[in-house]
Amino acid sequence: MTAPEPRAQPPPVRARARLWRWRRSPLRRRSDVLQAWTGLVLALAVPAAAPTVTVIVHNSVHTALRADAAADARSGAPVDAVLVRDAPRHPEPGSEEARHTLYRAEVRFFGPDGRPRTGEAEVRPGLSAGSTVRVWRDAEGRVTDPPMAAGEIRSRALGWAATAGVAVALTGAGAYGVAAMALDRRRDAGWERAWADTAPRWTTSA
Repeated sequence: MTAPEPRAQPPPVRARARLWRWRRSPLRRRSDVLQAWTGLVLALAVPAAAPTVTVIVHNSVHTALRADAAADARSGAPVDAVLVRDAPRHPEPGSEEARHTLYRAEVRFFGPDGRPRTGEAEVRPGLSAGSTVRVWRDAEGRVTDPPMAAGEIRSRALGWAATAGVAVALTGAGAYGVAAMALDRRRDAGWERAWADTAPRWTTSA
């Protein structure tokens, strides 16, 4: 009795060659080497530049916003105001959303010159006319937003810093993409010139 013939085995799968542009080959072109160096430089530059840009943007924005908040605090002041009309009621009184919702309503307050003035301020829903609310008044006696709090300044600075870091990464990726496209066009043009020189030898009749 003969032994059963072993089943044919699939050929071993060769690992895909990596970093082929760095390997010596008669098919490797100067543009391939240039593309490899471009990718290497960007791969090293982007991770090094992103943290630096992030810190610089964060510190710059944080400093600028703190200066703006300090200027707003010097030029204005919080004052008591009286609600002229009832504020709109929230569709879901007592809900979490209602506690964070504000409506614009007309208020009356005294300006820097001591004269009564009116303006619009954001108030909690459901307040009745005659209720006292706290508003921020600028140097000209207009209702304005209060200076940014430290938490808001920190949040905005972090947001701009994160945006800057992402922008650096996208710029690096875009630079590599543009370089690759330019090199591809160069390689295509080289292929066309080579074919223009070779085609007549193949198409000429004997």
